[in-house]
Amino acid sequence: MYQFILIIHVLTVACLIILVLVQQGKGATMGAAFGSGASQTVFGSRGSGSFLLRVTVGFALVFFVTSITLNYLASQAAKQTQQVNLPATALPTTQEIPTAPGVSPNSIPAVPVGKKE
Repeated sequence: MYQFILIIHVLTVACLIILVLVQQGKGATMGAAFGSGASQTVFGSRGSGSFLLRVTVGFALVFFVTSITLNYLASQAAKQTQQVNLPATALPTTQEIPTAPGVSPNSIPAVPVGKKE
C-alpha cells in the first residue's frame, strides 16, 4: 500500500513539474500585442489558461492528499515497531579475590584507620 501511494506521489510530482513548466507566464501575452497573434491557437481563442490551470489544480490536490497519506502511514509504521529488549546478564555475585602465592588473606595486616581529633 505504501509503495503504491509512493509511486502515485512521484508520478504526480513529475506531472506537476511538467505542467508548471508548460504554462505561459503572465507576460507571455505581451508578445501577441506586438505581432504574434497566433500565440494561443493550440488551445483555442481563450488559450490554455483554464485547461492547464484545472489540470494543475487537480494534480496539486492529488499531491497534497498523497503527502498526507504517506505521512500517516509512516507514523503508523513507526508506532508499530517494537523495541528489542536484550536479556539482562546476571552479574557475578561474589568473586574470589586473587592473592599472591604463599600469602593467606588473614596474614595481611589491617589498614589503620586514622583518628580525628
